[in-house]
Amino acid sequence: MNKYNNVFVVNHPLCCHNLSIIRNKATNAEVFRNAIRRITYLLFYKATEDLELEDVNIETPLEKCQSKMLKADKEIIIAPILRAGLIFSDIANEIMPFATVRHIGMYRDEETLTPVWYYNKIPVEFENPESKIILILDPMLATGNSAIESIKLFANKKVPQKNIRFVSLISAPEGLDNVQKYYPDVKIITASIDNCLNKHGYIRPGLGDAGDRIFNTVEN
Repeated sequence: MNKYNNVFVVNHPLCCHNLSIIRNKATNAEVFRNAIRRITYLLFYKATEDLELEDVNIETPLEKCQSKMLKADKEIIIAPILRAGLIFSDIANEIMPFATVRHIGMYRDEETLTPVWYYNKIPVEFENPESKIILILDPMLATGNSAIESIKLFANKKVPQKNIRFVSLISAPEGLDNVQKYYPDVKIITASIDNCLNKHGYIRPGLGDAGDRIFNTVEN
């Protein structure tokens, strides 16, 4: 059972099916990537289900009518954490081609388990930060340290926590606890809350290193 506030687990049957595919160590890179893409659609539909709409007047081939579209005064920013988050951003661009993409580059120091920055394409300041909707993308929410650093990047620019969503494939309880300690109002959308972290900071049962499996760089 999900004990967390603002953590949403997408347990759709197709999500569960494809999650089993990517957990399997025998799954090759091509099948792995395609299964992640199928899960990603479901995650994004959940992550965006509360976007605000406004009434618009349009004309169909038959007549004029009133319809609804996303509010024009809201800017959606897609922020994939490199490199594994890129597979999410491909689907995000397909679903929301009008969104802005801002890449975040960091990797985890394997000894300290702390994030190390190497790339940042976020503006120094945002005009009207309260109008921004941020979707931070990273397949694995393990210790939560990278998630906190990426959320802090936007929160420090005065983007409200309630406007920030973190989208992951798999989350560890330790990471969820860590993020919610500092940013309780940030929404987290995931396909699974797994059991725990091992001593090396990997999620159990997990799926291994998501980036290596996505880009076929697993060393035997």
